[in-house]
Amino acid sequence: MEFQAIHDRLKAQGAPGLLGFDEPRPANKKEKDPGRAGMPFVTVDHAHLVEFLRMCRDDDKLAFDILVDLTASDPSADSEELWILIQLLSLKHKHRLAIKAPLPKAAATVASATAIYRAAQWHERECAEMYGITFVGNPDPRHILLPDDWEGYPLRKDYEFPREYHGISCE
Repeated sequence: MEFQAIHDRLKAQGAPGLLGFDEPRPANKKEKDPGRAGMPFVTVDHAHLVEFLRMCRDDDKLAFDILVDLTASDPSADSEELWILIQLLSLKHKHRLAIKAPLPKAAATVASATAIYRAAQWHERECAEMYGITFVGNPDPRHILLPDDWEGYPLRKDYEFPREYHGISCE
């Protein structure tokens, strides 16, 4: 199924939290649009992300049975939101779906997707450490990359790296 057909199916089924979509496009100088490369994606309200993922997995025409990736991005130091980025794959139908869910930095909390896709557990743990996102319901929220007493979230654009950590230079 092509992206437009997937998007149409999501709309027809009333996918929870579906906000819109974006597709790659060439630059348009007349409209002052720099264009966009990459994959097409749907935008989903973070408050409905788990229900949206459940529908993507359980709808037989979509059948997204594998969570390939779950990560986050901080668009800029000045931005008031983070983006949760998810890639799903359907082995049955041989199609993919990219999902972007904006999340406010000031309240970076979202429900865990581990009940829908077990593979989300480790991805969520990494996002929690690197971006400061709390995944409510993650069964094992321990750190996997940083020491437990590390301060801050290194992949946020406004992060200031420490000069040292326990007497070890970080420069």
